[in-house]
Amino acid sequence: MTDKKISATRPVTEDREQYHLEVKKGDVAKSVLIPGDPQRVERISALWDESKQVAMHRQFVTHTGKYKGADISACSTGIGGPGTAIVIEELANVGADTFLRVGSCATLKENINIGDIIISTAAVRLDGTSKQYVRPEYPASASYEVVLAFVEAAETLGVTYHLGISASTDSFYLGQSRPGFGGYTQSMSETLIKDLTKANVVNFEMEAATLFTLGNIFGFRTGAVCAVYANRVRDEFAVKGERDVIRCGNEAVKILADMDEEKAGKKYWSRKR
Repeated sequence: MTDKKISATRPVTEDREQYHLEVKKGDVAKSVLIPGDPQRVERISALWDESKQVAMHRQFVTHTGKYKGADISACSTGIGGPGTAIVIEELANVGADTFLRVGSCATLKENINIGDIIISTAAVRLDGTSKQYVRPEYPASASYEVVLAFVEAAETLGVTYHLGISASTDSFYLGQSRPGFGGYTQSMSETLIKDLTKANVVNFEMEAATLFTLGNIFGFRTGAVCAVYANRVRDEFAVKGERDVIRCGNEAVKILADMDEEKAGKKYWSRKR
């Protein structure tokens, strides 16, 4: 320990590591998969050509490696917007600019099956974290390149997928119209699913709104793909589809790397150059 003063505004360690993630410049790729579950990071990197753990601190586990020749990293966020914001802020500090959520969700559509995947195009901001960054009217939308990459990945892998608007909540229970302890509920919770379904929202999850809002503010590419673990209309639940969503995430990073090469220095990708 030295007497060197460290700023409390955006703190880093004496070794210039990020305070929460304990990563530094050179530790992570530009494109990062961000699951909530720390254990999912290992299942993601197990499919890479090469990988190494570069950090593990609190809920944040970070691996870096290569997938089909593309540089790739994965870093867990934990559940919800606060951890997601920390991961985006600190990974961006060390050079990342593309963030792909790989998670799980509950669908509000009767025709979407357990084990299918949902690619979010935007998110209803029912969280609190994104509101700390910008007024609630500000849109939370995914980056078109990432949405296209997820679609191409799902098509290539033969995975059943759906596109649509997600609703991001801070509460897994009342915030997603589940009763709390002892059956506790509120009137707004009792009507939420009906209201969101009328507005053509396809799923509940807990991170996309923060991810997309910060991405739009700071100019990062962002997207989210989730395996459907629950169908709230049919009242069904099963942990199914994780491997498919992981494969889609990895493949999307490779597709984005190819897109970047095709852009040849231009800002936006299109099929016709």
